[in-house]
Amino acid sequence: MNDLRINKLTRRHAVLGAAALAIDTAISELAYAASTWPAKPVQVIVPYPTGGGADRISRILFGKLSESLGQSFRIRNLSGPGGTHGQRAVAKSNPDGYTLLYDASAFSVNPSLYSNLSFDYAKDFEPVFLAALVPNILVVTPSVPVTSVADIVAMGKNTPRGLNFASSGFGTVQHLSLEMFRLATNTKINHVPYAGGGPALKAVSAGRVKFFFSNAASSIPLVQSGRLKAIAHTGNGRLATLPELPSVKESLAGFEAYDWNGVFVPARTPQSVVERLSTSLDATARDPQVIAQLKALNVETRNNSPSEFRTFVEAERLKWGRLIREANIKQR
Repeated sequence: MNDLRINKLTRRHAVLGAAALAIDTAISELAYAASTWPAKPVQVIVPYPTGGGADRISRILFGKLSESLGQSFRIRNLSGPGGTHGQRAVAKSNPDGYTLLYDASAFSVNPSLYSNLSFDYAKDFEPVFLAALVPNILVVTPSVPVTSVADIVAMGKNTPRGLNFASSGFGTVQHLSLEMFRLATNTKINHVPYAGGGPALKAVSAGRVKFFFSNAASSIPLVQSGRLKAIAHTGNGRLATLPELPSVKESLAGFEAYDWNGVFVPARTPQSVVERLSTSLDATARDPQVIAQLKALNVETRNNSPSEFRTFVEAERLKWGRLIREANIKQR
């Protein structure tokens, strides 16, 4: 009987020892993989179509990052309502640092709009780096006889059916900007959502919809070429590329809306990967060539850490959540 008990204990110790060894090995392998990151191409999911502001800025940043780290960062556009398709793909991906999310303000807006998603914005992502702050530009089809915010308000008052405003999708900052404008001016506005900033810009350029609060990074070339007319921007002060363009807040006190871009990884990604990615992106954003490219798109950058970016995202979530409640915006 004692021999049987000893054999059972020996087998148990052997199983426990093997399990502990497997865990130690897995931890060691994970630590080694993190220390050598990136050892293979990295996929960067942009959950919006090509041609929009997030897409343009991501290609500038990750193009330079590929050079500095000696590894390819491949942009993949995976668009869907409010960016949720691409966000879901990253949330469910392996947390090894080889799938990144390059998202925009919808990340802080969607928690107030969508209640039945298969992922959680607070629990399933790790904020890494605030990459860009971009104002919107209120643009119109060139044939529309307006040159100021006051002109648009007057036109709206004299248009019983309301003015058609495009957006880059339901719940985007471009959509919320037009809702802010509606509330501030008591003007009837009809929301015409598109599947991203690129398609919306094409519609306004072609005159299918006349008005659009467009991300400045994507609309500047069209304004400069005369295919769109700029009325005002939603930031502070004056823009580097359009110094004569006034801000909306010069006509409507307190009106301010920035579209931001940032980098996220799946939760449980090794901290060493998060830290290296953050510091590398910070260095990239301070590269003179990148600064010049972003300045041409009126993109503002700032030094920040993952914890600072997390605080920023939470503040944005609270801000847009208040507007969504005030404007009574409901999920479709």
